[in-house]
Amino acid sequence: RASLDTCLVPVSRSTRCSLYTCLVVHVSSTHAFCRRCWPESCYPEIVKENELFEHYYGKQGIVPHGEWESFMAALREPLPATLRITGYKSHAKEILHCLKNKYFKELENQVVDGQKIEMPQPLSWYPEELAWHTNLSRKVLRKSPQLEKFHHFLVSETECGNISRQEAVSMIPPLLLDVQSHHKILDLCAAPGSKTAQLIEMLHADMNVPFPEGFVIANDVDNKRCYLLVHQAKRLNSPCIMVVNHDASSIPNLQITTNGKKEILFYDRILCDVPCSGDGTMRKNIDVWKKWTTQNSLQLHGLQLRIATRGVEQLAEGGRMVYSTCSLNPVENEAVIASLLEKSEGALELADVSSELPGLKRMPGVTQWKMASGFEDWSEVPSNRQTQIRPTMFPLKDEEKLKALHLERCFRILPHHQNTGGFFVAVLIKKSPMPWNKRQPKVMFALVGTVLQHVVKEKLGSQDPQDSFVTETTENKKDGVCGPPPSKKMKLFGFKEDPFVFLSEDDSLFSPIQTFYALDPSFPKMNLLTRTQEGKKRQLYMVSKEIRNVLLNNSEKLKVINTGIKVWSRNSDGEQFGCAFRLAQEGIYTLYPFINARIVNASIEDIKVLLTEENPFLSKLSDEHMLFFAAMGSIVLQYEPDPTKPDSLQCSIVLCGWLGKTSLRAFVAKNERLHYLRMMGVEVFKAKRKEEDVEQMDLGCKAKEHSQLPEQIKDELNGQLAMEPIEAKLVESLSSSVKNESTKNIESKDNIDLSDKNV
Repeated sequence: RASLDTCLVPVSRSTRCSLYTCLVVHVSSTHAFCRRCWPESCYPEIVKENELFEHYYGKQGIVPHGEWESFMAALREPLPATLRITGYKSHAKEILHCLKNKYFKELENQVVDGQKIEMPQPLSWYPEELAWHTNLSRKVLRKSPQLEKFHHFLVSETECGNISRQEAVSMIPPLLLDVQSHHKILDLCAAPGSKTAQLIEMLHADMNVPFPEGFVIANDVDNKRCYLLVHQAKRLNSPCIMVVNHDASSIPNLQITTNGKKEILFYDRILCDVPCSGDGTMRKNIDVWKKWTTQNSLQLHGLQLRIATRGVEQLAEGGRMVYSTCSLNPVENEAVIASLLEKSEGALELADVSSELPGLKRMPGVTQWKMASGFEDWSEVPSNRQTQIRPTMFPLKDEEKLKALHLERCFRILPHHQNTGGFFVAVLIKKSPMPWNKRQPKVMFALVGTVLQHVVKEKLGSQDPQDSFVTETTENKKDGVCGPPPSKKMKLFGFKEDPFVFLSEDDSLFSPIQTFYALDPSFPKMNLLTRTQEGKKRQLYMVSKEIRNVLLNNSEKLKVINTGIKVWSRNSDGEQFGCAFRLAQEGIYTLYPFINARIVNASIEDIKVLLTEENPFLSKLSDEHMLFFAAMGSIVLQYEPDPTKPDSLQCSIVLCGWLGKTSLRAFVAKNERLHYLRMMGVEVFKAKRKEEDVEQMDLGCKAKEHSQLPEQIKDELNGQLAMEPIEAKLVESLSSSVKNESTKNIESKDNIDLSDKNV
């Protein structure tokens, strides 16, 4: 305890850490310290050395001659923070403008812990400057008071789905998939979901198309990580995503109905980012330094090969699969690809992507590598080690076969080339069915079918066996219900999910909704579903017709964790406001093209008022006369940019609202409110910490006098009452030189209460 005197802070027993939301560890009845407040000097310094690692990779030839020292030095440096702006949303350009002209400029000449902050730079190979990197680590972002505003911006926009904090090299595989809006995509090992989010963005590249023909099925074997995946995907509000929970090496074949006939679903694009030893992540996962052994790769090689094999089996002819790992080891990379290509017998080929992603520095794949065991060939492996060391781990000896594989078309990202993590990528094209999947002649199937039909007919007498089958199926299965798979057929682990129940064509629930919102006749009502089979339906969700097709045809063998976006929620007051269901902000951009009533055009000032006040009076709005003629209930508020005013906000905004007798409320979550306000050139500044929290800021939890606080923070704190909503002050964040627009500070009477409201 003597060594912790500078860290100890007088607290009560129930106190949490004042600077961070983490549990306090009590040292005595009057003093405590937390993990984040523990001085760094109290932690043993992690030695970033591993002789086995250096010895093994030193003889693999993956690092160019003369670059070994630079390679090792880069591995010992912290990984830069990287962020990606969501590319498919219409707000992407406004977010980029806000970042470049406000937040990045505020970072100029800032010094944190004696180190000057380097200005963020765009990734040279990522399209349209939508990905940036900086030397700021997550730890520095969280703990530095100078960066609090920037950190709050990142957290808020990440929650909205407008920004993803993602490692630079992990952005590469989705880009190389070359996704188009009509592609059927499978992400085999999807959690935590950053790459899946990229795939969804690419699918929705054209925002004028609410339902792309393609879809994404995101799978992960870990049930708990599937819910993290759901959280990532939900931020993007897509009706074309389904999260499932299966072992990727044995994920079942799915069926879809095409032109009235059932057929196996083959995917146009497959992302195969397999589990790996992760030695390319040493810069952020420091534990790898002391835990790394060559045994890790030997244990994973078989699983990686099985997953990749299952992936190419489900790939459509002419389709593309990207195999990737965050490992540098050839046993996990080139060895897997070489084995896959060899047993494909020409059905697969490695694509040459050297001209794609210009600006990305990469090293070609290797054709020879060394086993850590010292064995040069499978024939040298003794029988007692043949369960650990497999023949597919060794490089090919036949020069002609090796040359035909074109392993040099794989590529490896080395940390010291562009200040990134280590990564491996291979892009495979399927030219024909896999040898073991080639179908038998159709005559054989026809013959077997005829014999079976004859036998069944003898048992049933004059009744048509096909009619009997249809009758039995209809009796035993409810139409439009996709429940969990039967427990007898497949033992599933994790939480039991609610069923997915599609509305029938004549469901009485939909008729008043269609009338109230004057939905277009083209609205795909058959794609609406609920998560309850019995009782009152409280939420309505929507999926694309392709996802519906998959759900209805595979409910007995597919464990679906989540799909669909919420489009309507039941009103607590029932139908007294004209419709029992109100619009949900989550799905408004999908619904909006089909709604022809309850739409109100709003000016930029109206949107500001609605987002800064909970229930503003109609008299505060510019078009209040239009609202007086509308019946109370759910409405759509629309802002369209004026192309003749390039200095104003140039992206559309669509909000859900509730019209009362004399007031109007926007049903928008807190983080989304902050997002829209920033896009309009307004920043909401609020003190997130109480006075005692701010007193300890930047002092390692030591006491600080109130007189030492900056005047701006003191003013905020002095006007803040305990247990009352925080009053936030709006200040214009963009100068007139950037946005030549007349701006107004919202008066103190128009206070914002965004701290607790999350409707």
